[in-house]
Amino acid sequence: MENQTTFSIATKGQGLVECTREIVQWVADQAQHIGLLTLFVRHTSCSLLIQENADPEVQGDLRAFFHRLVPPTSDPEMSYLTHTYEGLDDMPAHIKAAMMPVSLSIPVSNGALVLGTWQGTYLFEHRNAPHDRQIVAHLS
Repeated sequence: MENQTTFSIATKGQGLVECTREIVQWVADQAQHIGLLTLFVRHTSCSLLIQENADPEVQGDLRAFFHRLVPPTSDPEMSYLTHTYEGLDDMPAHIKAAMMPVSLSIPVSNGALVLGTWQGTYLFEHRNAPHDRQIVAHLS
């Protein structure tokens, strides 16, 4: 049995948006007790992560780290970038998305995601402006 759906995730600009609850509910509704869930984000300037969901400082630190690692094109260190017509944050967003996963595989057992105690699923928005992002979920 294979099931598929698409989740719309609204972002508020750069940062992590937890989407665990929606995904857990959809998997539970599928009445499939064992399988593999694949998540895929349909955009080139955001990523998917499994990350700690207990302490929000983790999310802030991740955002700060990747901002420091890949600053906007207005930073003199990034002057070599030429793709700037979609905004100063666009090419850095593409670089971050190239460094992080755009798909995840999560085992399903007894109709539930097999995640660790403090793990959650996140969309990591790399653009400054809010966006509506699409995550395709496939359970097989």
